[in-house]
Amino acid sequence: MRVPTAPRLPLAALAFLLLLALAAPAATAQMVDNQLRSYADVAEVASPAVVNVAAAKVVEMGNHPFTNDPFFRRFFEMPDDDNHRRNERVDRSLGSGVVISADGYILTNNHVVENAEQIKVTFQGEREFEAEIVGTDPRTDVALLKVDTDEALPYIRLGDSEALRVGDQVMAIGNPFGVGQTVTLGIASALGRSIGLIDYEDLIQTDASINPGNSGGALVNMRGELIGMNSAILSRSGSSAGVGFAIPSNMAMRIVESLRTDGAVARAYLGVFPQPVDQGLADYYGMDRPRGVIVAQVNDDTPAERAGLRDGDIILTVDGKEIPNPSTLRNVISLSGVGHEAELEILRDGAAKTVTVRLDALPDAEQVTQAAEGEDDEDASLEGVTVRPLTARLRAQAQLPEDMEGLMVMSVEATSNAGGAGLARGDVIQEVDRRQVTDLGEFQDAIAQDTGRPVFMRVYKPQQRRSVFIAVPR
Repeated sequence: MRVPTAPRLPLAALAFLLLLALAAPAATAQMVDNQLRSYADVAEVASPAVVNVAAAKVVEMGNHPFTNDPFFRRFFEMPDDDNHRRNERVDRSLGSGVVISADGYILTNNHVVENAEQIKVTFQGEREFEAEIVGTDPRTDVALLKVDTDEALPYIRLGDSEALRVGDQVMAIGNPFGVGQTVTLGIASALGRSIGLIDYEDLIQTDASINPGNSGGALVNMRGELIGMNSAILSRSGSSAGVGFAIPSNMAMRIVESLRTDGAVARAYLGVFPQPVDQGLADYYGMDRPRGVIVAQVNDDTPAERAGLRDGDIILTVDGKEIPNPSTLRNVISLSGVGHEAELEILRDGAAKTVTVRLDALPDAEQVTQAAEGEDDEDASLEGVTVRPLTARLRAQAQLPEDMEGLMVMSVEATSNAGGAGLARGDVIQEVDRRQVTDLGEFQDAIAQDTGRPVFMRVYKPQQRRSVFIAVPR
């Protein structure tokens, strides 16, 4: 009787299994080294540097009309001096802060301490200090406080918020609802969020529980390093719904440096109106996918104009950093520093080009350039769009500049390609495929040129008071 034997493995397979067995212990050991014994390890590292912030401000309230009547005041024997006529209350707000240096500098939100007349910060162990405001920046919701003490305070280590990835674990530390220091755990749900809450946004989104009172607190990575400052939530109830936002530490610390040295933030600017590149614009420019931002308008006498930027240029990167949307462009430029020579990688007429722009200080108001005029009274149609050349009457009705040229959109079918691309009633079409159109003949000639690409139009939006580019699929 023959006894069956186990099948023999090829020599190559045996060698692979041997290498796997030798590598497994090292890989397992590396995983164990990278794992925390407990999330308490993170809390122990970061929590001592997170403080409770209590801000108080005096708010004047209107008096009852009778209190200003002399007869009423004499009848009730009320003093006549103005100090007793004032009706005031003290508003108190509770938030959080993060100690960023041993000598007492504390990072928090502007909305926590705005207009405060008295600020107290409390450490773990109930140590309390008076704090003063070094500087605030409402446009990023960042504030810098300072406490005076002879002792070295516990402070947090700074992390690199640009190294944070979606899915990384994070811990939020703060003072929700004034109950005292609390830690919550979650992940980085998204990066580069803009929710329209403040002027300059590049927010980290997290599902770590953030509630009222957490504002100004720390968002840390699993090494206990500061990678964000908790600032806002989206919620119907006012409590955490798993959608919280933090200002990235890199952005906050750039603001802090300006506040510490100058007490204010000097921002740089480019001088363009950027808009996102959608699929239609990407198709028109022959791009493999939508990326960058397109320059809808270059303003007069700005760094962009002096550097030679043109309407229709697509900005892909600034100093090597990819620019996925207008918000990112604005943030990168504003924090680059006045006088900085920024290297812009652009796409112009299908060709890559590098432009160097010396950035100036952001003025109080930027000039907006606009175009010039035309006359005719007939209508023309383009795939569900009806347009009419501008007349003096149309300009007056729409409150357009007297020298505005182009064709006004009289109607747009909602289901048309133009409607889907963003063209709306009342818009003024100024250019078609980079050719200025001032009458029906020029318009019809331009749209008749079937290049196989979308119809590329420059359009003035009266409600926005600026021009944008629209690519309408044929």
